[in-house]
Amino acid sequence: MQRTTALSYESTRRRRGLTVLAVIFALIVLVFIISVNTGYIRLTPMELLNTLLGKGTDKQELILFDFRLPRIVISVLIGAGLAVSGAVMQGVFRNDLADPGILGINAGAGLMVMLMVSFYPSTTAAPVYLLPLVAFVGAGLTAALIYVLAYKRYQGISPIRLLLTGVAVAAGISAAMIVLTLRLDPDKYQFVATWLAGSIWGTSWKFVLSLLPWIVILLPYVIYKARVMNVLNLGEQTATGLGAAVTREQFKLLAAAVGLAASSVAVSGGIGFVGLVGPHLARRLVGPKHQLMLPASALLGSLLVITADTIGRWILQPSEIPTGIVVAVIGAPYFLYLLARTKS
Repeated sequence: MQRTTALSYESTRRRRGLTVLAVIFALIVLVFIISVNTGYIRLTPMELLNTLLGKGTDKQELILFDFRLPRIVISVLIGAGLAVSGAVMQGVFRNDLADPGILGINAGAGLMVMLMVSFYPSTTAAPVYLLPLVAFVGAGLTAALIYVLAYKRYQGISPIRLLLTGVAVAAGISAAMIVLTLRLDPDKYQFVATWLAGSIWGTSWKFVLSLLPWIVILLPYVIYKARVMNVLNLGEQTATGLGAAVTREQFKLLAAAVGLAASSVAVSGGIGFVGLVGPHLARRLVGPKHQLMLPASALLGSLLVITADTIGRWILQPSEIPTGIVVAVIGAPYFLYLLARTKS
């Protein structure tokens, strides 16, 4: 009887989770249509449909395929990448406040991107397809540094020590970036200022192609590891007792999380809080099981970034507010709320 009740509850929970995923996906489609229609020159839904079917004017095709569609696709990809990266870090470190932006992972990736770009005569001359790889090296070194500084023998890593170490490392890297900007020419200084503000700076199909392989490979891999993450959430001792290779699985998952965050940051700039807000909202909507929580995090992250980018382009037309600032307006109060709840 109890087994039948448990199976019924699990089935109900799964159906509810799938319904939530469908609703979030529908919202992304709705915001996509609004985003295409937002800007100095607008495209109505009918013009959008005609252009997608090849019946638009040359001007409409230029606006849609060369300017707006690449930026929207990049917003969706980086939102999914950053949110799932945050979900993995929160699961591995068992810290509800873990986020690649707060922990300094994004800053480490950005520093390497900045150093690479500074070697070229202009920012557009830097090889686009190498940027995610260079960012991955910077993010990986930063993650290793934070792990070493936060780890204590016989105690492991406490959530608060990890958070404080990450904030300190992020502050140090940001300070180093500001100092380096003093040696840059005006063109590169403008690039760094744009990056720090969290403005999506890679808005062509080249950047989509440079980011896509990372998301297509790492995102399904992390979702494939959902059952392992459920076991790791039980604690190291329990997970070891159940036969999980804890250290090896943690390393693999962290490498995937760093790769997702670094590749996203390489084309998006310093957008924070997506990895914090997305997983928390997903956990509230579909529960803690990672089979549903990870896809929900990816969709919510995409919805958050594409909405923030649309708002940023709409408020001060024809100028725009960087996407990172709009996300911060949403994410910072949420972070303070979580911090207050953690202290209590």
